[in-house]
Amino acid sequence: MLKALLTGSLPLLALLSAGCSADVRRFPLRDPIWRDADLNPVSLPCRPDPEAPRDDPQHRLCTPEEYESSFAWDAADNLVFRPVTRFFAVEPGGEANNVNSVDEVPDSSWFTNRIGKKPMSAEELVRGPCGDKTLDDDAPDGSWVIDMGKPNGANPGFRVKVEGVGKFMLKADPSDQPERATGATAIAARFYHAAGYWAPCDSVVYLKPSVLKLSPGLTVTDNSGVSRPFDQAALDGVLAKAAKRGDRVRMVASRWLPGRALGPFRYEGTRKDDPNDVIPHEDRRDLRGGRLLAAWLNHFDSREQNSMDVWLAEDEEDKDASPGHVRHYYIDLGDCFGSEWEWEEISKRLGHAYYFDPGYVLLDFITLGIPERPWDRARHDPQGDIFGFFSDRDFRPERWRGGYPNPAFGRMTELDGAWAARTLARFTPELIEAAVRTGDFTAPRHTAFLVDKLLRRKHAIMARYLTRLSPVTDVALASPAELCGVDLARRAGVARPQDLRYAAAMYAGESLSLRAQPAVRPSPDGRVCLSLPHIAADGGAPDDAPSRYAIVDVLNGQAPGPLRAHLYDLGPRRGYKLVGVERPDEADPPG
Repeated sequence: MLKALLTGSLPLLALLSAGCSADVRRFPLRDPIWRDADLNPVSLPCRPDPEAPRDDPQHRLCTPEEYESSFAWDAADNLVFRPVTRFFAVEPGGEANNVNSVDEVPDSSWFTNRIGKKPMSAEELVRGPCGDKTLDDDAPDGSWVIDMGKPNGANPGFRVKVEGVGKFMLKADPSDQPERATGATAIAARFYHAAGYWAPCDSVVYLKPSVLKLSPGLTVTDNSGVSRPFDQAALDGVLAKAAKRGDRVRMVASRWLPGRALGPFRYEGTRKDDPNDVIPHEDRRDLRGGRLLAAWLNHFDSREQNSMDVWLAEDEEDKDASPGHVRHYYIDLGDCFGSEWEWEEISKRLGHAYYFDPGYVLLDFITLGIPERPWDRARHDPQGDIFGFFSDRDFRPERWRGGYPNPAFGRMTELDGAWAARTLARFTPELIEAAVRTGDFTAPRHTAFLVDKLLRRKHAIMARYLTRLSPVTDVALASPAELCGVDLARRAGVARPQDLRYAAAMYAGESLSLRAQPAVRPSPDGRVCLSLPHIAADGGAPDDAPSRYAIVDVLNGQAPGPLRAHLYDLGPRRGYKLVGVERPDEADPPG
């Protein structure tokens, strides 16, 4: 009876065993996704336009709702309420959700692979988001028509409409830091755009006051709800405080964004009225990794109010029509590179601590404030006097903090940081200098100072985030059986060639057994290559059979874990196909 029972159970046991065995094929046989579906147009229900023009009273809006963001509430929520809630909650961690099979971020309505995917020339970087249509400083008198005053923000300004060119918001510098904010806005926009984010066209202009023509009857309403005229006296006040070069006034011109403005995006959750917005914003790698770009430039004011969603209708003649899609912009980057506040003690803390930082408050209470903090050592540098306390001294990228906690920045993992560092590594000294020159600073020492500090801060980011996980990137098959990549740690100068010890191991088949240890051939420019022995023949097993699956680990002798490439061997005639890339934090064999 027992023998019969066991005999009859063997097929079931075999089936269960097969069902429980792990599939070695972590990645299917297909190409990586490089385009997110959120770029596809969607149709939304229409609603009456509460501000319909008189000549079109039946005008309807077929767009997402406009979102208004309160600075006071956003600050209180992120500085006080959210930290308290998180203290009592169990918030699961996790990796980002918008990452493709080769550990990269696909193009989307949030991010477009630019410098991270292909080399960029200095001319391309300087052109940035502006294209060929820019303002002409020498335009005829009265050709820049002022149709709006700037209602709020740290820097005074107004909007102009220029025939054949478009609309631009013009902003001046604070009088105590001439040229910094305008230059920072133009420079940071180039960095954000080149890195892959959507940024406006921001350019420094030196205008003749006579080029301006003020429309009558303009008013502005500030954040407190108080309205006042924007007349000639108000315009003269803006121009009087602006920096000058001879008889010309220095301002930054920000091209009006395309489409219909919907208000800021949030760094958490999703837009409920956008069918394309399905990944929680705090779980997007591009938003998480944006923390390192903000840290590099000390964009401490990286809050939701300094962003803007726009609806881009497929019908270019009607910006309120459907179908269309939402695009997400970073705007108002003028706080970068050492913005100073009225209170010096706060200015010194920017980038080191939140406006209200309970962690430091508690530590200072316990230690009686005895330990020296980074802001205690902050000093103005005479060479960069307009840049406040911007420096590479005491810059620790992993400790950098914005004005208040950012939900996406707070969820940045090591993998997210490594991705961001690989992107920033592409900014060569020549590209950084080209970007800084768009700031058009009068004193050459200011240009030299900023280039130097950016290079040093970038090196600190590379040293931290290209050494914990494998810095090998641009992984591809140079030939049917030759796998190559680029070691950015070597190229960025954070790893000395003599300290690098490359090694590779190849695991293959249904058991992922060690099949070979291919020799790694490094080049002085950081490129590394290795030849792969074939593990499968032409024909026979299906292309995606487990027997064709191979994993190649490449160690550089510095990072604890390898670059792990997943491939299918389609035979000597067709060669290997790369299907996945991972960066484990340990060198344990796969399996």
